[in-house]
Amino acid sequence: MAGKAIGGMAREGGAIIRERVKKYHIDCNLVDGGLFTAFTEKQMAGLRHHKDVWASYGHAGMEMVDRAGLAAHVVTERYVGGLIDPLGGHIHPLNLVQGEAAAAEGLGVRIFENSAAVAIDAGAVPVVKTAGGEVRCKTILVCGNAYLGELLPEISSRVMPVTTQVLATEPLGEEAARLLPSNVCVEDANYVLDYFRRSQDGRMLYGGGIVYGGTDSDTIKTKIIPNMIKTFPSLKGRKIDYAWSGNFALTLTRFPQMGRLGKNMLFSHGCSGHGVTTTHLLGRLLGEAVAGETARFDVIAGLPYYPFPGGRMLRVPMTVAGSWWYRARDALGV
Repeated sequence: MAGKAIGGMAREGGAIIRERVKKYHIDCNLVDGGLFTAFTEKQMAGLRHHKDVWASYGHAGMEMVDRAGLAAHVVTERYVGGLIDPLGGHIHPLNLVQGEAAAAEGLGVRIFENSAAVAIDAGAVPVVKTAGGEVRCKTILVCGNAYLGELLPEISSRVMPVTTQVLATEPLGEEAARLLPSNVCVEDANYVLDYFRRSQDGRMLYGGGIVYGGTDSDTIKTKIIPNMIKTFPSLKGRKIDYAWSGNFALTLTRFPQMGRLGKNMLFSHGCSGHGVTTTHLLGRLLGEAVAGETARFDVIAGLPYYPFPGGRMLRVPMTVAGSWWYRARDALGV
């Protein structure tokens, strides 16, 4: 029952983004099309299963491609095939959020930046306290995700901050279009995956690698460049103009969590690396719940919660050990 309901919601996040980009004329370089790539025949079988599952929920537009078919989308010898998702896509995420913020302000919303919440009182009249004042409201929505800190330990302990890294090459001219002819975004099927796309100004944006526990890495380039060069040997020696990292909130199930903390406080977090589209869906569900339409919110809020093995003290080393196992399986193709 829950699976059918969630399957029906799954494509909504991307639809909301496209709807808002069009309605509010947001310039965020929206490009349709996503590609999942496989290193082995076992991963190809996994992608075929993935395709069949999505088709059972009404998304019948995905297409399997073999090694020869990949050449129209990504020029590399690393993969044996892949899965095209026409409803996937890529954007400039900062431009998207700034455009949405401007649209919200145009509708009367007030946004207070650099006003970190330091305490929350979810009493009869909920209050959010900051260093410089407080806000009284009817309902509090807690969406701090990987940056919630210790503000609400009862839910921050449900997720683990994980750092991921991205770099951007210098503008590559025609080389960027040669390597990614159809301008799709790409992610591979490994447990610890790589993802990449080309930017509007012709750079290669290449991401991957993770640091469990959310510690920023000062070795971004040394972690990512070797894999980028394995994928695209012609990029060896090209200048890296930018490198950065950020945290996402990981749940044990890799599925987002929603719930209530008392009568007047709702929370949403744990998109596990898929937050751009998923948060748009979850934001709509939160809005529905505040308006009294709780049916869809309750579907996700009713899912079971599983804590990380080892608790707060041991969850990072135990997760790292588990990731080594899955990395080894990917490396061996089993």
